[in-house]
Amino acid sequence: MSTEITAERLLSAADRADPDRAAGLVFQAFLALSRTADSDQLLPLLARVRQAHEASGSARTEVIYRTLAGTAATRAGLAEGPEHLATAVRVYDENAFGDDPVLVECALTAVMTLMRPHEARRFAPLLATLDLAPGDRARLLALIGVGDAWAGNLVRGQAELREAARLAARCGSLDVQAEATSWLAKCDALRGDLDQAALHLDQARELAAQVGSAWVARHLPECTAALAFARGDEETWAGLLQLVVATDAGVTAGLQYEHRWELATHHALAGRPGLAADLLAGVEDPPSSWPGGSVLPAWRAWILDPGPAATTALTAALHLLTRPVEQLLAARIAWLLGVHHGRAGRRGDAARLLEQACAGYARIGAAGMLALVMRDLQALGTPPAVGAARSPSAASTADFAGPTGGSAGPTGGSAGPSGSFAGPATGFAGPATDFAGPAGGPTLTEAEARVATAIANGLSNREAAQRLFVSVKTIEFHLGNIFRKLGVRNRTELATRGTRIR
Repeated sequence: MSTEITAERLLSAADRADPDRAAGLVFQAFLALSRTADSDQLLPLLARVRQAHEASGSARTEVIYRTLAGTAATRAGLAEGPEHLATAVRVYDENAFGDDPVLVECALTAVMTLMRPHEARRFAPLLATLDLAPGDRARLLALIGVGDAWAGNLVRGQAELREAARLAARCGSLDVQAEATSWLAKCDALRGDLDQAALHLDQARELAAQVGSAWVARHLPECTAALAFARGDEETWAGLLQLVVATDAGVTAGLQYEHRWELATHHALAGRPGLAADLLAGVEDPPSSWPGGSVLPAWRAWILDPGPAATTALTAALHLLTRPVEQLLAARIAWLLGVHHGRAGRRGDAARLLEQACAGYARIGAAGMLALVMRDLQALGTPPAVGAARSPSAASTADFAGPTGGSAGPTGGSAGPSGSFAGPATGFAGPATDFAGPAGGPTLTEAEARVATAIANGLSNREAAQRLFVSVKTIEFHLGNIFRKLGVRNRTELATRGTRIR
């Protein structure tokens, strides 16, 4: 049954119900439509809940009304959203509504929309006590799973999202399955499960198309960007991030600032300081209470001029990222600073910060990110080969002048899922490659250069995958691009090309 038909039946029943029951039915209609309808289509539901609340005046209807009003306002970028949502949570707690599935979902929706994902965990024990239909259980479990992942427990979040997607598939809730699967793809990318991330992305796209999910379609580019980063495909990642920033994706998770800051640092590193400055111009910093808000002003200053003063300020701001929701960002900023110091030859500072990033990623289960930081840590102090081709992402920060004469810093991090997901980091040692394509032709990305070197040195696909901390399919994916760009037909020609240039 389509979500629209389900919502129509619920609203028809609400017409014949008392105000308290009517409010609950309208909220269920909202849940049925929230993944497939545009925001403006949900506004009539808010009006109906407001009428029910005015007629009843009960605490139960207030929780429902405040949740809907706060969610609608937040999606629309209105300032009153947090106040409505905080009131919903307060009234829910004061009245101990934990035995009412509708109000449990209201409160869970409210804390997630308030960007307090660590609070989702307190609703998990209720799943064992509530009498829930399979589709309702899948929807609640998906929210709790993304809350755990967003708050820094990727291992548990990934497992819960898998179970939520399985439950949703079993009961035919394709909209919930699409949402859970898209979030799962982000977890997979952070965890280093690249093949699973690609598979889940394809599944999420197909599921979203089957039900016409505007909600899932809106944040799928974020999921794809996370996978592009994990694969080392910086060109694709940057293009996707440009789309994410242009469409203001991530607004409900508070990530629109990090997306924009990430793209600005990418442009600065690539020698486009004007574009970086334009992206940040006229965009005010969020309040310090915002997830990551304490670091964004220092990050902005570092993007525009990463001299000693800005680097010191960003390092100091790193210590302010103490909340659960900021764990991924804290590891990311430490990674950025470590790369920055490494490029400048400050090996002690670089090692300290890169180890801090490794510890942060290990603590939250981000094995995919850990592998990439370890690559930079292992390359610390290794000079690039004489005559090696350097891509813009591998160049020294001194090569990129900022608008005030300073140099632009390394790439920044983008956050996830709803949840934090890191954007591409570039190592300070540069790609270990001597391969060059035809004059004027396409150049290898950093990831492709590493794969080309490994294969030319006689490693099998599996051995190269183990050496580079990626999957065999990722090696195969890069080899196809390498052969095309270099104009070679097989591994033997690739090895010959590398030997000839060296």
